[in-house]
Order: sequence, then C-alpha cells, then structure tokens
Amino acid sequence: MRVKSSATAPTAIAVPAPRERRSYGAVPAALGVIAFSLTFPSTAWGLESFGPWSLVSVRGVLAALVAGGCLLALRVPLPERRHLPGLAVVALGVVFGFPMLTTLALQTSTTSHAAVVVGLLPLTTAVCSALRTGHRPSRRFWVAALAGAAAVLAFTIGQSGGALTTADGYLFAALVVCAAGYTEGGRLARVMPGWQVIGWALVLCLPLSLPAAAVALSYEPVHLTAHGVAGLLWVALGSQFLGLVVWYRGMAAIGIPKASQLQLAQPLLTLVWSALLLGEHLTAAAPVTAVAVLVCIAVTQRS
Repeated sequence: MRVKSSATAPTAIAVPAPRERRSYGAVPAALGVIAFSLTFPSTAWGLESFGPWSLVSVRGVLAALVAGGCLLALRVPLPERRHLPGLAVVALGVVFGFPMLTTLALQTSTTSHAAVVVGLLPLTTAVCSALRTGHRPSRRFWVAALAGAAAVLAFTIGQSGGALTTADGYLFAALVVCAAGYTEGGRLARVMPGWQVIGWALVLCLPLSLPAAAVALSYEPVHLTAHGVAGLLWVALGSQFLGLVVWYRGMAAIGIPKASQLQLAQPLLTLVWSALLLGEHLTAAAPVTAVAVLVCIAVTQRS
C-alpha cells in the first residue's frame, strides 16, 4: 500500500537555460555598442573645446573618479594579484591606447570615415580572442566575420578614394590595442563583475592620467562650449565607464567572439549620429553596407 507523502517538495529555483542566458547577455552587449557608437561624434564635440591630449587625459580622470567612488562606496575588495596583468592590458588598451589613437585620428579624419575603419574591430577582437583563449569558432562564423569586415573595408577604401592616410594608421593601431583590451576584459568579466573590471582598469590608469591632464591643460588652450563639455562628459562617463560596464557583462554572458560581432553595427550607428549631430554627409553606399553588415551579424550570432 502506497502512502502519500505530506512533505512539501522543495521549490525549484528557476535557472535560465543556456539559450536564455545568451539572449540576456546580448542585451547589455548591444547597449554597449550603442554607447560606443556615440564616442566619435562626442570626441569631435570635445575637440571643439580641448586639445587631443587634454581631452583623453581629462576623460580618463573623470571616469576614474566615478569608478573609484563606486568601488569605495560598495567596499569592493582589491583585485587579486593574478588579475593585475589582465587589468593592465585593459587599462593600456581600452582606457588609454584606443581613446588616444582615435582622438589623434579625428583631428584630420571625419567621424564617419573613422567609424567604418573601426568597423574592423569585431574581426580583430575575434582573432585576438582565439589566440588568447584557445577558443575556435566554427568555419561559418569566420566566413561571416570576414565578409562583414570586407564590406566595412570596401566602404572605407571607397570613402577615402583608395588611399590610406596617417589617420588610418592611428585607427588601425587603435584596433589592435582595443582588441587586446576587450579580450582581457571579457576574460576577467567571467570571474568578477564587468563594472569592476573597467573600474579597476580606470583606477590603475589614474596615476598616469592625472599628471598627464595637468600637463596637457597647461599647454593646450581650452575654449569651453556647450558641445565641448557635453562631448567630454559623454566620452568620460558614457563611453569610458557605463558603456564598458554593460559591454563586458555582455561578453561574459555570450562569449567574446559573438559579442564582438555585434560591433559590426557600430560604424553604421555612428554614421547616423554623425549626420544628425555633426551634419556630415552620408554617401549612397551606407545603406548597402548596412544591409551586408546586419546579415553578417545574424549569421555570426546563429553560428
């Protein structure tokens, strides 16, 4: 004779399925891309009031003060010693290298041109991730990534008349250092919250950015305008801190290679912002490139 148990079964804890976790991770990664798409127009605005070295160093100081304040307020313990080399790579690549190189490029390049060159960042990040982590994406992933990169490169060469400039050299160097920073940041975001990754990287750069800001401001003239201040605040708080917080969180959830492919949409978003905020002219090739890039994003996300 069976006896019905009167004990209440333990309540099951709802754990998101892998597919749900990936879908959730795509949201913060996409928000990061939107934040980054405003970086170049905001930098162009910032250059109306500040010199290139002043803009980069001051944005680093402001972002570090906000990040450091959050770390102190929440009493976050110091990162483990084994994580310091990775944080140093993030600091040199994302906090200092990429902003400095792209700001120098934007002195002689339009934001729309810079945006399409930096559109190669997803492929660069995927390659860097494969070399660093040993992860090997599928062949279909690489075909789609290369196709997206080829579309962006063709658009870039068409815009520049077939000749690469000094600004392009700065931008290509920025791709390398940023890809390294993204890869290390995404790896560290698996063992600590993404906001702490960029927070500690910003704090690590403070001993460099603070004296650099003091020296740069003493040599480069400052002419404050509404655009200049707004641009500085966005690149410091939106791009440098909040954007990277959600970006690293997304990379930790869906993986570095797939998250990097979402950035294929970034140059196209930047083109829109450049037209709306800066009045730059968009060529007829932009919508064609947009369609090609969006198709590549869909393929890489499904592979």
